Amino acid sequence: MTPTQIAALVGCAVLVFWAVGAYNRLIGLREDIAKAFLAVDAQAQHRHALLLQWAGAIQAAVGQAPALYEAALEACSALQSAREGLRERPSALSATSHWRLAEQALAVARQHLQAEWPAPQQHGLEITALVDQLSVADSTLAYAGSQFNAATEAYNQAIHQFPTRLVAAAFGFQVAGTL
Repeated sequence: MTPTQIAALVGCAVLVFWAVGAYNRLIGLREDIAKAFLAVDAQAQHRHALLLQWAGAIQAAVGQAPALYEAALEACSALQSAREGLRERPSALSATSHWRLAEQALAVARQHLQAEWPAPQQHGLEITALVDQLSVADSTLAYAGSQFNAATEAYNQAIHQFPTRLVAAAFGFQVAGTL
């Protein structure tokens, strides 16, 4: 073999090893997104159960706003559906978009239902305890969401770096969405 052929083989080997390393890095970063979603998923499920209890307790206390109660239940259901989509593909941009829209709809439904509460002195201990638990659940979910977003940002930065961008394009890695 000539020195030129050896240099070409070494260059090709380095290029192949680099491409394999870049591919494995992207796979690892995408798996980090999936791992971060596990915490979001668990917290969302916990908050969902609390929201159902809270909405039911408010409806029982107020008893006159079934449309608002139904809107809150529909928003909870939409968020559960978005959660299922994210569970299948945590790095899918469309799934995170559905999540954000469902979260916004839920926030509006919660505000409307909360506006129908009786005066604070009329709140039962059950509703007050549920509100406190929901506050903690909202904060915990927000933290889990920030961890998910950090993993997503690391993945997206890797996709946009040159020359990893070439491997990402060749193997169909796409930008992931944030919550």
